[in-house]
Amino acid sequence: MKNLFFLFSTILITVLLHFGCQQDSSNSKRFINLNNFTLNELTSPVNSGGEPNLFVSSQGEIYLSWVEYINDTTDALMFSKIVNDTWTTPKEIARGSDWFVNWADFPSLVVYKNNKQHIAAHWLQKRASGTYDYDIHIAQSKDEGKTWGKSFIIHSDGVAAEHGFVTMLPKDDDKIFATWLDGRFTKIEGEETTHDSHNDHGHGGGGAMTLRTATFNIEGKLYNEKELDHRICDCCQTTAVITPKKTLVAYRDRSVDEIRDISFVQKNKKSWSSPSLVHPDNWKIAGCPVNGPALANNKNDIAIAWFTAAEENPKVNISFYNNEITSFEKPIRIDEGNPLGRVGIELFDNFAIVSWLEQVGGNAEIKLAQVFPNKKRSKTITLSKSSTSRRSGFPQIEKTEDKLIFAWTVSDGRKSTVQTAFWKFK
Repeated sequence: MKNLFFLFSTILITVLLHFGCQQDSSNSKRFINLNNFTLNELTSPVNSGGEPNLFVSSQGEIYLSWVEYINDTTDALMFSKIVNDTWTTPKEIARGSDWFVNWADFPSLVVYKNNKQHIAAHWLQKRASGTYDYDIHIAQSKDEGKTWGKSFIIHSDGVAAEHGFVTMLPKDDDKIFATWLDGRFTKIEGEETTHDSHNDHGHGGGGAMTLRTATFNIEGKLYNEKELDHRICDCCQTTAVITPKKTLVAYRDRSVDEIRDISFVQKNKKSWSSPSLVHPDNWKIAGCPVNGPALANNKNDIAIAWFTAAEENPKVNISFYNNEITSFEKPIRIDEGNPLGRVGIELFDNFAIVSWLEQVGGNAEIKLAQVFPNKKRSKTITLSKSSTSRRSGFPQIEKTEDKLIFAWTVSDGRKSTVQTAFWKFK
């Protein structure tokens, strides 16, 4: 009997060990070692341009959109996608001589979730003579970008004021979710809009910048336009994720005391939450830092990266979302001591990869780091040399099942173009 018990125990332990090894092996396949990072540069489809943006469709196809500088008065919104590790011949979405082209407020492109032939793209187009009087125009294609329909404006206010810093994401219901900064209440009648006006005293003339949202379908029909926050920072990027359980939007907020920390709102079923702070950095600054946050999700998991310079101590932080408390955990600092921000982030099964701009001497470098929820992190690696100037823009990062894609602006002071590369980790 003892021999039978010993035999049974031995078999059970062997099976458990074998199963454990299989589990470890499976997990190891999902682990990405940033120490094995190898950058594969791609021939850029951009001639003379900037403001790049990356998008990965639900089918795993990689798209790059950018503004091509046609001449001194005309710009064009272009796009390309990767086929066999090569960018396809660029296609034009739209062009104009009355666009608002800004290094930080760049156009974007998204593909509908259930139909890859349906594509939406946005750009900013001036409405009146004021410097910041412009609208968000959206054009759509039903044939994978071969032809584009007439553009429509996503905000319904009709006010000649600032509208921009758009985030668009495809939804399961064949609609596109959008969120943006809306200046309909900032305009004082007869005066030009100015950023960070100290006349803010609520909605009406001279009021604050707001955060708004709406959805639209391929026919351009608008749904559910709503204000999400009535007073926010004037010119920092928005960011958003859609998980199986919720939609979450993050942005730089603005208190009446000029505290400009990162806040978020979330929608679980039908209603949006009130704004909540990601973390109380208490960064008091009288002007907009033009440095928005970045969100990423992996199924129901969410992470955020952001820049702050509270108490004149610049930092790049990352925080992981806690689904149990429906808020973000204590931040993890990842920079090397002198960051400029301009962050990006992608989230995997058990870690995040974050990108940011770090000042090194009189120049800058695009940095990458791997960060785990237990606060462990990889050593920092340098993606590319860059510049501290606005011309260097906001580096972009996206992921597919087997690679990370990067895009960033390169400028020699005379000409700007876009560099692209990928790291294949599988």
